[in-house]
Amino acid sequence: MHSEQFDKVSQGQGFIAALDQSGGSTPKALAAYGVEADAYSNDDEMFDRIHEMRSRIMTSDAFTGERVLGAILFEKTMDREVEGKGSAQYLWDVKNIVPFLKVDKGLADEVDGAQVMKPMPDLDALLDRAVDKGVFGTKMRSVVKVADQAGVDAVLDQQFAVGAQIAAKGLVPILEPEVDINSPSKAEAEQMLHDGIIARLESAGDDKLMFKVTLPETDGLYADVAAHPNVVGVVALSGGYSRDEANARLARNTGVIASFSRALTQDLSAHQSDDEFEASLDEAIESIYRASIT
Repeated sequence: MHSEQFDKVSQGQGFIAALDQSGGSTPKALAAYGVEADAYSNDDEMFDRIHEMRSRIMTSDAFTGERVLGAILFEKTMDREVEGKGSAQYLWDVKNIVPFLKVDKGLADEVDGAQVMKPMPDLDALLDRAVDKGVFGTKMRSVVKVADQAGVDAVLDQQFAVGAQIAAKGLVPILEPEVDINSPSKAEAEQMLHDGIIARLESAGDDKLMFKVTLPETDGLYADVAAHPNVVGVVALSGGYSRDEANARLARNTGVIASFSRALTQDLSAHQSDDEFEASLDEAIESIYRASIT
């Protein structure tokens, strides 16, 4: 584990940018960016278009380690280059931004009001590649739809088990048990999730973990998680909230920083001039940075 990167993530001020839309969510992300489906004719071209978008963000003057602590990459992004360097290497060497990798393969069907992650039979090989490419940590997502103890337990048991597998490789896993913002029992589900996290942290050994959570209904809910000795940091997803709403909720949760995807890129467009793009991205980064350091 890179001690300088660890110090930046654990002690630095800023947020983590989520640039990790995968195959299923890429068309939606491209459409929001102004690149419609008729702009590419197959998956390879689609991933070319999304890499152009991500490269434009990563090479922006606004996108530096002064306000952005880390960035989460999709596997295909990790395997590509930015300005002649591997994406993860570029982020750290050029931008002083700590690279993370999304490692999950999507969600299984809903059971007990929750969706665990699909099996990851090739995870060890992927983690070895990530280490070789200079990645610091990982991220993986499950979803809780309702306050069902069996569903919450299934999500957390899987997240902690896979997290231990990742930590054994010397990487810092971000466990992401998302609660659907439209859940009819959101506050109750979040309390169950919080209590389950705290209980499982007691048997986490020496593993260093991070958590990515939905912005909670109860302000400060995850403060004791963030303060736990095993926890490097707690980050929040925007989860479908607008950037203004996400920032407002984030600012009320001291010790939690942003890891926004759509809320970061919502005002960016392929049709913007470079100056317009820079101004728009700078404004987004500044607002999310401010909410993160509150």
